[in-house]
Amino acid sequence: MIHKHTQYYFHHLKDDIPAGIVVFLVALPLCLGIALASGAPLFSGLTAGLVGGLIVSWFSGSQLSVSGPAAGLTVIVFNAIETLGSFQGFLVACVLAGVLQLGLGFLRAGIIGAFFPSSVIKGMLAAIGLILIIKQFPHATGYDTSYEGDESYMQETAESSFYELFDAMNALSSGALIISIISLGILIVWEMPFIKHTRLLSLIPGPLIAVLWGVGFNLTATQFFPNLSVSAKHMVSLPASEDVGDFFNNIMFPDFSFLAHPQVYVVAITLTLIASLETLLSLEAVDKLDPLKRLAPTNRELKAQGIGNILSGLLGGLPITAVIVRSSANINAGGKTRISCFVHGLCLLVSVMFFAHYLNYIPLSGLSAILLHTGYKLAKPALFMEFYKKGMSQFLPFALTVLAILLTDLLKGMAVGLVIGLFFVIRANYNAAITLTQDGDHYLLSFNKDVSFLNKALLRKFILNINADSKVTVNASKAHFIDHDILETVEDFLAAASDSNISVEVIDLFGKENIKKDYYQADASQQPNGTTG
Repeated sequence: MIHKHTQYYFHHLKDDIPAGIVVFLVALPLCLGIALASGAPLFSGLTAGLVGGLIVSWFSGSQLSVSGPAAGLTVIVFNAIETLGSFQGFLVACVLAGVLQLGLGFLRAGIIGAFFPSSVIKGMLAAIGLILIIKQFPHATGYDTSYEGDESYMQETAESSFYELFDAMNALSSGALIISIISLGILIVWEMPFIKHTRLLSLIPGPLIAVLWGVGFNLTATQFFPNLSVSAKHMVSLPASEDVGDFFNNIMFPDFSFLAHPQVYVVAITLTLIASLETLLSLEAVDKLDPLKRLAPTNRELKAQGIGNILSGLLGGLPITAVIVRSSANINAGGKTRISCFVHGLCLLVSVMFFAHYLNYIPLSGLSAILLHTGYKLAKPALFMEFYKKGMSQFLPFALTVLAILLTDLLKGMAVGLVIGLFFVIRANYNAAITLTQDGDHYLLSFNKDVSFLNKALLRKFILNINADSKVTVNASKAHFIDHDILETVEDFLAAASDSNISVEVIDLFGKENIKKDYYQADASQQPNGTTG
C-alpha cells in the first residue's frame, strides 16, 4: 500500500511542485497581511502558514486543500488579543480551540458541511471570486490603503473596499498597472490550447511566469526608468533573518497562566465554531473544484485542523483553517496531490529562513494579477447564466448567497444562503408530497412521499377543486408516513363525499401514522381500500 501511495505522489510531482511554488507566492503576502490585520506579530502569520503547509497537509484527507491563517478570523483574533491584553494569552485560546476541534473530529461532527446545498457552495465560491477582484484591484493599480489579507471581506472593510475600488482609479501607479495588465495577459495566454499542447511550456505554470515578469520589469524600471518603478510600499515585505538563529528567535510561546482567565475559554469556543465551519465549507467547495472529483473525509479534516491549531498556538502562530483562496490557486495551478500543499509550506520555510531579502523584490501588483485571474474563474458570467437557466429554486439561493456575502461576511452570507436553500427544499417537498390529476370525471389524489402537517393546506386546496358527481381514488401506496392531521382531513372528505355524490376509493392510506388501524374502523364508510358513495 505504501509503495502504491509513493508511486502515486511521484507520478504527480511534475504538477505538484510548480503548483506548490505558485501557492507559496500567493500565500506569502496573505500570511503577512492577515497577521498585520489581526494586530498580531507578522511572524505569527508565517508560522501559521508553515504549520498549514508542512503538518496539516499530511493529516488532512483532502489532496488539494491548503490550510493557513484565514482572513475570516482576523476580527475575532484582533478583538481577542485586545480583550485578553496579551498575544501570548491568545495563543492559549488557539491551543484550546485545536483541542476542541480534535474532539469534534472524534465526535464525527464533520457531517455539518454536507447540509449546505450545491447552489449555496457555488454562490460562496462566486462571492469569493468577486471579493478577490474588488480587493485586488487597488493592489493591481498600485493603490492600497488597507493591507489586510487579499481574501478578507470583513464588516468594517466591506464598505471601504468599494470606496478603494473607485479611489484606485484616481491614484494609478503606471509601473504597477503595466505589471498587472501584462501579468493578466500572460495568465490568459497560458490558458490557451497551444500552450497546453506544447510540452515544455505546459510544464511551466503561468502564475510563475507572471511573477518573474513583475520582478524583471521592476528591476529594469528601477535602473533605467525610475518613474515607472514600484515603490517599496507596494512590494512584498518580509522580515529578513540574518541566520537560522534569528528565525527561531521569532517564535513566541503561549502563557498558560491565562488558563485561569475565563475569557480565554469564550475565545477558544468562538474560534472552534468559526474555524470549523469555514474549514468544512472550504472543503466542500474544494471537492467541487477538484478535477478528479475526490471526496475528502470531513471528520478527518476536523482532526487535522485541530492538530494544526494546537501546534500553531504552541509555536506562536495564528489560528488556521482550510482556505478556499489558496486551495483554488492550487487547483488552478495544476496541483494534483497533497505534495503541492507541502511544497508551498517548504518554500515558505526556506524563503523565510534564507531568502527573505530576495522575495522582497516581488511587486504586489504581480501577485494581485494571479488573484484577479483566480477571482474571474470563480465568478465568471457563464456561471451566473448556468444557474439562471436551472430555474429560481437554484438561482435565488446562488445569487442571494453571493449578495449576502458581499454585503456582510462569509459566515453570515452562507447562513442567508442556507435559509433560502432550505426554503426551496421545503417548498419542493411541499408541492411534490401530494398531487391531484384529473381525467374526465375521475380524479387521482396521490400521496407520493412522507406527508406532514405542512401539506394540510395543499390537501384542502385539492379537495376543494374536486367537482361533484365524480370518482376519486386516494392512493397512498408510495407514502411511508402520513401525519395524523392529514388523515383527519381525508376522513372529513370521506364523510362529506356522499353529499356531493362523490365516489371515493382509498388505497393503502391508514395505519401509516403509527396509530392502530382499528381506531379508524368506527364508520363503515372509512374502511381502508373500500368505497364510499
